[in-house]
Amino acid sequence: MKILRGWVPVLVVAGVLVALVQADAAHLKENARKHKIVYQLDDAGVDKAKFVLGNIRNHVSGVGGWQNIESLELVVFGPALKSFVQGSMDPALTQTLDALQLQGMTFGACGNTMKNFSITAEQLPPKSLILPQGGVVRIMELQEHGYIYLRP
Repeated sequence: MKILRGWVPVLVVAGVLVALVQADAAHLKENARKHKIVYQLDDAGVDKAKFVLGNIRNHVSGVGGWQNIESLELVVFGPALKSFVQGSMDPALTQTLDALQLQGMTFGACGNTMKNFSITAEQLPPKSLILPQGGVVRIMELQEHGYIYLRP
């Protein structure tokens, strides 16, 4: 009996760990459909841009990876677009953006902001999606197509 009592705490801990793993897996199963997400970034500053890209990376990880994402777009307008001008872009920001684009994220740049700040398509990161209708219109259109809107 003494030997059995020593195993009780071990069995309780093991049971709790199994329940936690199953709960974590259940969260991924209940969201079995692929996600469509649009992030907005309009606040100026490299730190804010890095923060939002970090949120996107964490979001992808939190839903179990890119295989669970149908589409993810970052729409950038206003003063935030200045942080993404090639030549003056922060190297760490460039690296993170490149990695996310390579994995499947779309980087959308507001055409109105580009005109207002005299930013050309050639000055923006490769594979940028120029939004001639404007960033806010793009967000509206994506929401009409079932995208989840996030503004960190």
